[in-house]
Amino acid sequence: MAPLRRLCLCLCLCLCLPLLLPPPAAPAPTPAPVSRTDWAACRILSRDLSRLLATVKEPHPVLEQMQLSEEDPQNWPPRIRCSDACDPPTLDTNNTRCLHRILQALQHYRDLLGSDIFRDQPQPQLETTMDQLLGLVQQEHGHTPRHPMAPSETWSHQLLRHLALKRLRSFAAVMSRVFTHSAS
Repeated sequence: MAPLRRLCLCLCLCLCLPLLLPPPAAPAPTPAPVSRTDWAACRILSRDLSRLLATVKEPHPVLEQMQLSEEDPQNWPPRIRCSDACDPPTLDTNNTRCLHRILQALQHYRDLLGSDIFRDQPQPQLETTMDQLLGLVQQEHGHTPRHPMAPSETWSHQLLRHLALKRLRSFAAVMSRVFTHSAS
């Protein structure tokens, strides 16, 4: 009779004990990957950059009307392309590739603004805004040093400056749209 009592006691404990114990704690929710990029600050700075670029005047009005064929198969300077995944649906799920392209372009234009082609017409406000924007984007990808640009011929500075500003305006407009979408 004793083995039967033990069996009943064991069964009773096995069946009733879970009812007496508190339920197990719910597993802690796994946090979603946190993007360290401050999208709202990037939106503000990219708009400031576009506004500053609009105020830069060409020293020779003829340069403003100049149209040049710009075939560049090596994608340099970096431009935001469709393949960079900067479209709104992709940005909502994975913005790494887009931010990397923006970082490349910001570094290129920052280095260009510090080069000899802007020595005669320095742009300190543009450089400051560009450095601030770079600081925000680099939080995600690590800090990279300046790369000095190769010196250019003095006679070409005005034309190179015109091309750099034209490309930078175009880039800033697209970048601003990317940050505006992501900040909302």
